[in-house]
Amino acid sequence: EVGPTMVGDEHSDPSLMNYLGATKRSMLGNHFWEYYVNDAPRIVLDKLENRGYRVVSMTGVGQTLVWCLHKE
Repeated sequence: EVGPTMVGDEHSDPSLMNYLGATKRSMLGNHFWEYYVNDAPRIVLDKLENRGYRVVSMTGVGQTLVWCLHKE
């Protein structure tokens, strides 16, 4: 996979989004905000691992990959 990578929604921790270098955006037609980075998912997952997060599960939804993480 390559970026950009969606990393959060409007309720995400702003300090974590800042650490990831995420930008907040709202796509035309959506009634919510999301955070994204231009990094590939593997880069984002490595950064989150450094912050204590671990991958719990992963699945594909159409052409989208979704990772669920837990902070220890």
